[in-house]
Amino acid sequence: MIKKLLIGSIIASGAIYAASVSACVGCHGASFEKKALGVSKVVKDMSKEDIIKALKGYKAGTYGGAQKGLMKGQVASLSDKDIEDIANMIKSGAKASPAAKAPAKKEGVKELSNDGQYKAPDLKKPVDATELGLRKASLDDSKVAPPEVKFDAPAPGSAQRIERSYVNAPPLIPHSVDGLLPITIKRNACLGCHMPDKAKAVGATPIPPSHFMDYRPNTKIAKDGAIEKNGKIIKNTSDVKVVQKKLKKLYAGRYNCSQCHVPQANVKPLVKNNFKPDFTDKKLKEKSNLVDVIDQGVK
Repeated sequence: MIKKLLIGSIIASGAIYAASVSACVGCHGASFEKKALGVSKVVKDMSKEDIIKALKGYKAGTYGGAQKGLMKGQVASLSDKDIEDIANMIKSGAKASPAAKAPAKKEGVKELSNDGQYKAPDLKKPVDATELGLRKASLDDSKVAPPEVKFDAPAPGSAQRIERSYVNAPPLIPHSVDGLLPITIKRNACLGCHMPDKAKAVGATPIPPSHFMDYRPNTKIAKDGAIEKNGKIIKNTSDVKVVQKKLKKLYAGRYNCSQCHVPQANVKPLVKNNFKPDFTDKKLKEKSNLVDVIDQGVK
C-alpha cells in the first residue's frame, strides 16, 4: 500500500509540475536529457541535491555562467517546495510536457488552385462565403482549424541563422520554441539569450539598438486645437522628424518578440512567392541598420 502511494505521489508531482517546467523542454528536452544551448550539464544525470542547489543558486543569482540571466527569470517565482518537487520529478524519470496546444477545431482548410495561386470566385453568380479569401473555408473562425504543420526545428543554440527576407526584416526564429512561448508580462525567455550582454556568450543574435529606442514623439494638443509634436505644430504627419530617445532598458513596445519574429514550419505556401530581396550591403542579410536609416524619406 505504501509503495502504491509513493508511486502515485511521484506521478501526481509530474502532472502538477508539467506546467512549471514546460519552459525547460525547448532547451533541456522532455526528459532533461539535453545540454541546454549545447553547453549546460545534463540535468537528469545530476543528483537531486545538485539540482536543488543549482535552481536555488539561479534564483539567488549566485550560480551559473552565461545562462545565469536566462535561468534566473525561469525560477524567480518558484518556492523552495516547488524546487524540491521539480527535482523529485526529474529524478523520478517523469517527462515534462511542452506548453499545451489549442484543441483542433471542426473544419479544415480547403485546397487552392493546382498552381498554388489564389483563384478568384466567379462574380457573375452569387458568391458563397466559403469561397472568399485564401482559406476557402467558413468565415466563422470557431469552425476553422489551421492546417496541420510540423515545427521540427532544432533546439536553441544548435540552429543555423536564416537570412533576412529583406533589408531590416525581423529575423525569423530558426530554433524550436517549445516551452518558450507564449510571452507573458512576467516571463520572456527570449531575453535570457538575446539581450546584447548575453548574446555573444551563447551564440545568439543580439537584440539591435533600435529596440532600446523610444521613437514616439511627445504629442499634445495646442490651445487652438492644433496638434503639436516634439514642440512643433504640424499640418501633415510627414513633417514629423523622428527623434530617437535612447533607453537603458528594452523599449516596452518591443517586449512581445513573437509579434514580429516567428518560428518556421514545414508547410506549402498558400501563394507562390517570387520576391527576391536586393541586399546592397551583404552584411544586412544578418544585421539591422534601422537606427541609421529610420529617417529616410522624412523631410
